[in-house]
Amino acid sequence: MRNSGSIGGKRAVLIFCFLAYLMTFFFMSPTKTYAADLDVNDLGITRDVEPTRPTVIRQPGTATEADDIRELNVSNNLSITYTDQQGNLSGTLRILIILTLVAMAPFLVIMMTSFTRILIVLHFVRSAIGTQTAPPNQVLVGLTLFLTFFIMNPVITQINNDAVKPFEAGEMTQQEFLDTAMEPLREFMYPQTQTKDVRLFMDIAKIESVESIDDIPTRVLVPAFVISELRRAFIIGFLIYIPFIVIDMVVASTLMSMGMMMLPPTTISMPFKILLFVLADGWNLVIGNLVKTFY
Repeated sequence: MRNSGSIGGKRAVLIFCFLAYLMTFFFMSPTKTYAADLDVNDLGITRDVEPTRPTVIRQPGTATEADDIRELNVSNNLSITYTDQQGNLSGTLRILIILTLVAMAPFLVIMMTSFTRILIVLHFVRSAIGTQTAPPNQVLVGLTLFLTFFIMNPVITQINNDAVKPFEAGEMTQQEFLDTAMEPLREFMYPQTQTKDVRLFMDIAKIESVESIDDIPTRVLVPAFVISELRRAFIIGFLIYIPFIVIDMVVASTLMSMGMMMLPPTTISMPFKILLFVLADGWNLVIGNLVKTFY
């Protein structure tokens, strides 16, 4: 009985709450609020009224002059200063140019130094001996870099003394710095470049004639220098191949006379090539004479 009484009491409470909600929904009227700057007509419809004082002095997007646009877009302005009021590049642009030159440094080293000739000759030496991966490419490139710095050391020193130090001291402009820095490189490339290669690129560039070698443009001198370096490197490589070809011919004829035609001659000749190269102190001869070709 107690349980049925308690259940009945809960039902009565739920019914009372439901009735109270209905009374609140049907009998309470909604409250209407109006803004201070709105007007209500007789039908209870509100209409907008122009505000007495605008919230902004000028609407965005109504600028008609450059100064107005600058005021409206203060955070979107971008200005680049490329001079320092003295005809020189600004520090920011100078840093950008330096980073660009650092990225192009490998190409400058290859095109305007002794790097090309040395590397090609060393590859010919490895191919002539017959060792495909000894010495490896990393060793050849590293040796070539050090030999290049050794050969170009007088040029680098002259550029540092005549161009870099005066430029850092503010004694010359950028154009004077570039001209002074290129002069030692041009003096290095002149003796290594053949006349016919220079004439080839002068004809391509439609340059009739020059009064002196100083009048040859750098854009003509650099590719002519590279072609001359390739020609000299291949000539040296041919001379290096000759003694090793003789060994291959002797070994091949010996094997054929012994009836061992199925045995590859290179397998037998390679130890003799290495022995000949070591006994003749080949690295000393090749590197020494290769470096002397630049003097």
